[in-house]
Amino acid sequence: MHIRVLGSAAGGGFPQWNCNCRQCAGLRGGSLRAQRRTQSSIALSDDGVNWLLCNASPDIRAQIDGFAPLQPARRLRDTAIAGVLLMDSQIDHCTGLLSLREGCPHTVWCTARVHEDLSSGFPLFPMLEHWNGGLQWQPVDLDREPFHIAACEHLRLRAIPLVSNAPPYSPNRGNPQPGDTIGLFIEDQRSGAALFYAPGLGQIDDDVAHWMTRADCLLLDGTLWRDDEMRVCGVGQSLGSEMGHLPQSGPGGMLERLEDFPRQRKVLIHINNTNPILDEDSAERALLERRGIEVAYDGMDIVL
Repeated sequence: MHIRVLGSAAGGGFPQWNCNCRQCAGLRGGSLRAQRRTQSSIALSDDGVNWLLCNASPDIRAQIDGFAPLQPARRLRDTAIAGVLLMDSQIDHCTGLLSLREGCPHTVWCTARVHEDLSSGFPLFPMLEHWNGGLQWQPVDLDREPFHIAACEHLRLRAIPLVSNAPPYSPNRGNPQPGDTIGLFIEDQRSGAALFYAPGLGQIDDDVAHWMTRADCLLLDGTLWRDDEMRVCGVGQSLGSEMGHLPQSGPGGMLERLEDFPRQRKVLIHINNTNPILDEDSAERALLERRGIEVAYDGMDIVL
């Protein structure tokens, strides 16, 4: 299984275009040792030729430009993107579909709740019908049963319902329901290796922990270091828990929970511009390194 991190930042990227916090200003000015990051998305393949996008970020065009296997190479108009699987209906995870309109129709796998959000509150499905048939919906069930996508025939996928929060245009905002957000458990049927991918994760319950235990690599929500980070940095009032993200620090935080998974490779993704782990010289980054936890970056390749 080939996993390409196309984008590793949370919504807004890093540096965020309208943010002058210490980290964004430091990266622009050259005083911060860190890497620029686009908004979160990964691509999966079992052969290195055909690729499934897991989320389509607003930065998809730049991400394609930075990854040759996704670029046209076989015909006059061409793509190696074999489909898109949406983890939720958040703006930073689905608006890249608008930039892919020239290549419609695209097959899009998502839950019924995500399809409803993207047909009403943020109507991407109706909008894109005007481009060669638009988006062809393939429902993703929440029964945890395996399903296959033809272009990645050796990968077996399962959708795992997660507790997070729905976007502001969803009727479930503030009252998340099963299907608003999913994680993916992906097995390579040839090697037996497995990935658990959850860029939006508000809590690790027994069911989620079960699938994490079965995985060889965990690619998990790294949005915030502390729950009140937005307030402390002076850039917002929302708590991470209110937005549906489990912070890394504190009792019951991601670092504490990851101690229960000693054999797995652990990688944090979907990292907010305020998170000090982006600063490669920070104490927080050093703590992650001591615990064997990696920080995803744009262009990172994982092979399982």
